[in-house]
Amino acid sequence: MGVLMSRRQTVEKVQKVSLAVSAFKDGLREQPSTRRRAEAGGTRRGTLEQAVQEGEEEASAGSSQPEESSASKAAWERLRDGRGVEPEEFDRANRFTPPAFIRPKRELHDDEPPDISLEQREEVINDEMCEICEVWTAESLFPCRVCSRVYHDGCLRRMGYLQNDSAVEVTETAHTETGWSCYYCDNLNLLLTEEEMYSLMETLRQCKIIPETCLTLDDFLHYKHLVHKQQFERPMAEAQEEQAALQFSALDPDKKGHIEWQDFLSHESIQLLQKLRPQNALLRLLTAKERERARAAFLALDQDSDGFIGEGECRRARHTWFRKHQKETPSCNVSISHVGPMSESSPASSGSGRSQGKTPLAGEPEEARPVDWPGFLRENVAYILAARPNSAARHLHPAA
Repeated sequence: MGVLMSRRQTVEKVQKVSLAVSAFKDGLREQPSTRRRAEAGGTRRGTLEQAVQEGEEEASAGSSQPEESSASKAAWERLRDGRGVEPEEFDRANRFTPPAFIRPKRELHDDEPPDISLEQREEVINDEMCEICEVWTAESLFPCRVCSRVYHDGCLRRMGYLQNDSAVEVTETAHTETGWSCYYCDNLNLLLTEEEMYSLMETLRQCKIIPETCLTLDDFLHYKHLVHKQQFERPMAEAQEEQAALQFSALDPDKKGHIEWQDFLSHESIQLLQKLRPQNALLRLLTAKERERARAAFLALDQDSDGFIGEGECRRARHTWFRKHQKETPSCNVSISHVGPMSESSPASSGSGRSQGKTPLAGEPEEARPVDWPGFLRENVAYILAARPNSAARHLHPAA
């Protein structure tokens, strides 16, 4: 305990010096227009159209302004470093030092098929100590539904990752079938390597997307048109535009008329992963909890135990990964450290899943193509990864 207290005192001293230096630098860099916007704006970020208008007003107001405001540069830096949106109202005087995210690197064997057995189940056990303070306090620890990390709610608050609204969600869902994703797993952008992140940032800059702003349907479609034209050197077809509009609706489940920046970033990150990495490399990103959930889902659908399921069942299973925001979900009777979260309506759940698993949708012919366990994983891996964030948005809209 003495070592722990000494270590904490040292960290707090470093934090105070770091905060003083940061405050001094911010005071030198901050422009009057940035201060006015920070004071006027609340916790809600403006839309992309509003941000562009503000930028044009600043550019026309004074020639002494730099090409990019300090707020815009800071947003690009947070995007590059994977830190996400900094809460403006957060009290930084008592915060813990945020973690230094290290982006992953591609390995030579990443493209080789991983050995994920259907018969051999994996024992998944959560960590015993809080990821932040490294202290064990048993029941008060909140487990992540994707990885094995656990956290104190107080530590999450002091890190700035738990605000008033999200605190209730973590408390209600962390120990249920719904589950809660920690700040590592909630941010799909952290799956990108430095090279992949640089590619995404270049695309966003070329399409004039401003970080940490909301996007309307027109913004989203305009962006998709530009990206498609850059990639294929031809305009987007009408059917593709309809698919983009459906994806926008999936990212805006509350029908607010815009999508949040973090949801847009997660969608673009998973899209880039699909584009640049083979499915074998994506399979290596799955955690033990996700593999266990996929294994339980496949076994529930394979009622005759022949190792195959129908193509229609495999396609419909893609929708079940996103059913994780049901407020009425009861507490899980099985420890979340041993199995991944499964909603009651998923094919992996007992009862409803087995009764619905072999029933085709109305008017839909059942495909004859059988799907084995490796094929099931390959066809669903992107949707499993896209379901990691806590947001109710569907970051990768499954085809009908």
